[in-house]
Amino acid sequence: MAASSSTTLINALASRRGTLETARGIRIASLLFITVLTAASAQISIPLPFTQVPLTLQPMVVLLGGLALGSRLGSTSQILYLAAGIVGLPVFAASAVLPPGPLRLLGPTGGYLMAYPLAAFLTGYLAERGLDRRYLTSVVAMLAGLVVIYTAGVTWLGLFARTIDGSAAPGLSAAFYTGVYPFVVPDLLKLAAAAGLVPALWRLIGRAR
Repeated sequence: MAASSSTTLINALASRRGTLETARGIRIASLLFITVLTAASAQISIPLPFTQVPLTLQPMVVLLGGLALGSRLGSTSQILYLAAGIVGLPVFAASAVLPPGPLRLLGPTGGYLMAYPLAAFLTGYLAERGLDRRYLTSVVAMLAGLVVIYTAGVTWLGLFARTIDGSAAPGLSAAFYTGVYPFVVPDLLKLAAAAGLVPALWRLIGRAR
């Protein structure tokens, strides 16, 4: 890992566009794009019969956003996403049983959702240290963010979540079976596929100079 800070992909693209106003517009547009993409990816969800946590594309988008935007913009994009859900916009994964709006953060998936800004921040922080320039280091940066999502998600699911039937949270052991094990392989496959995107764009920027 490089000891000093490095520019992010979005900052590099923005700096090539001349005026400060244009660069600022590119950063804001990129931030909002990741927010909207996170909401859109939530709508592509697969409910599983043995858990209240659906399979979605959101973790991949959150981590990819952090990798491309950096820590500050990446985390802000996810804060905006959560804010949109809290005020009642239909940005969370569709569910016939999980509550809409702010109550979703108290339910079984709340820990995963609340971890998104932290995961994007960590992935972005590592990207700012140059880990986004190569495929393997991008995998490491995104994997660190994924660990944050799983840690917060399973802790909330096992110890604090409000269950649909009003029963007590199931405990960490049960939470691992319903909130981690079914999702590890799909998430790792998605991460492996997505991790090459930002390094590929860096190579294109290099060739365009």
